[in-house]
Amino acid sequence: MRILVTGGAGFIGSHLLDRLMKEQHQVICLDNFYTGTKSNISKWMSDPNFEWIRHDVTEPIRLEVDQIYHLACPASPVHYQYNPIKTAKVSFLGTSNMLGLAKRVKARFLLASTFEVYGDPDVHPQPEEYHGNVNPIGIRSCYDEGKRIAETLSFDYHRQHDVEIRVARIFNTYGPRMLENDGRVVSNFIAQSLQGKALTIYGDGSQTRSFCYVTDLVDGLIKLMNGDQIGPINLGNPEEYTIAQLAQKVRDAIDPSREISFKPLPQDDPKQRKPDITKAKTLLNWQPTVSLETGLAQTIAEFKQRIQVQQECQSR
Repeated sequence: MRILVTGGAGFIGSHLLDRLMKEQHQVICLDNFYTGTKSNISKWMSDPNFEWIRHDVTEPIRLEVDQIYHLACPASPVHYQYNPIKTAKVSFLGTSNMLGLAKRVKARFLLASTFEVYGDPDVHPQPEEYHGNVNPIGIRSCYDEGKRIAETLSFDYHRQHDVEIRVARIFNTYGPRMLENDGRVVSNFIAQSLQGKALTIYGDGSQTRSFCYVTDLVDGLIKLMNGDQIGPINLGNPEEYTIAQLAQKVRDAIDPSREISFKPLPQDDPKQRKPDITKAKTLLNWQPTVSLETGLAQTIAEFKQRIQVQQECQSR
């Protein structure tokens, strides 16, 4: 098939792109490189089945494709809060443009939505039927509410124009190619440990998260896209850890002597997060297979290599 991946040079997008290329599809990567990097897609540049276009999804584009994976949007608090108006526009205008494209060429459209639509949940674990507890005017709302309106647009295009849609609600995902400065907890802890710094925990470390390795997530996205379910469907790892437990695991894997420092919890930071993946299991026959220990080992190895290359370049 001819497949468009928006945000294809980003962390999750580039892993998805790898999988689609290995399956010998024709793949178009659309990215403005706001958080994506060319190094994530460089190995495919000379492949005749691969095409990349530098483009901002807030502007319309005309292409002929069979499927659209719409991943374009800054996904870490550091990046989406840096320019919150732009983040909201990407979710609304970008999704509207991609749905309009899907309507015109009769492509199947998958929205990469997020657990953030649940906000700071008062239901635990979070099932797809839960409507969330989101602050519409808080510092995270550009992303949270942006993704909520992106879901609204997707379902309205489906109901009004018969666009084939799929909606994935992605929970915390980690793995190689995460940006070391993106402010997410896994990359923060690994980068701080490798750079000889104290690991920073915001709050008292009792808040919980669930961590899904990126290849597991990609498998779920592809199964959702090519299956019969519209969604929304939660994709994430239901194993729940406190932030303090994660810090300990990273510290033990890199340098047990590293100190841990504590800072105030940011506004609207969720206290608990764990996906109910019953639908993914029963409807997609999908569940994560990579353990946190295995995934962290692979992520740490890639971070070590990348940071070493950066240090060598700086010393020249």
